[in-house]
Amino acid sequence: MAQTVLITGTSSGYGKAMAEHFLDCGWNVIATMRRPDPTPFASSSDRLKVLPLDVTNDASIAAAIAGGVAAFGAIDVLVNNAGIGLASIFEATPDKAVREVFETNTFGVFAACRAIIPQMRQQGRGTIINVTSSVTLGVMPLVAAYAASKCAVEGFTESLSYELGAFGIRARLVEPGYAPTTNLTANGSARMQGLFPEEYGAFTQSCFANMANYPTRYCTEAEVAEATLTAATEEGGRIRYPAGADSQLLASLRWSTSEEHYLQKMREMFGPKPVGGA
Repeated sequence: MAQTVLITGTSSGYGKAMAEHFLDCGWNVIATMRRPDPTPFASSSDRLKVLPLDVTNDASIAAAIAGGVAAFGAIDVLVNNAGIGLASIFEATPDKAVREVFETNTFGVFAACRAIIPQMRQQGRGTIINVTSSVTLGVMPLVAAYAASKCAVEGFTESLSYELGAFGIRARLVEPGYAPTTNLTANGSARMQGLFPEEYGAFTQSCFANMANYPTRYCTEAEVAEATLTAATEEGGRIRYPAGADSQLLASLRWSTSEEHYLQKMREMFGPKPVGGA
């Protein structure tokens, strides 16, 4: 019997690629987005249900879960993929912009998890996959608010994995690498206007120059979709699934080297040396 996955934020990018990959692998897919539109998907299928879901609205989340259960009987996997990007100088970033990022990237994840856990606990199984970013492994400049929203989800998910393990529910993380047209600019360009003041001009130009010479190839949608499927199906207690060459590199630096070596490599890749430092 086919398993069922509910994925948030499937109108484009990683979410769309995930939905199509799960469909190709025989899953029932509840593809959700704020404004539902089946046209992004290559073909129609009786295993595909497209539903509205706004992760900042509890009633919308509950309705999507109920619609998915009505269509397929149960939801085996929840993928919290919906998110918004923000690149900025933090000093110039208004509180409204920070809160907007957290409402979707962090509190939206919390709300979706809280809504799905009772059903998974009652059925004695399930997997929750929260999509974060390689910035949780190696934080780049210019993404302080965005990185904070994603790092919060990392800690939340690890803690949740202990709470839910006794009920047969796994909580896992997929950590996509950098993809310029997906991560930040695609859905965040409008809110970035005016957030790079002149005083930071030299620093900002240095950061953008470093990013133009990114140390690895960019992450692909296919890599993120495959990592998500692996996280949904793999047995064992693993929590983190880096996706893409840079995410795997940063994971190695973060987890397998000293703090000094990690920071040295990060500064070589992404930022200027600290004042008075090596």
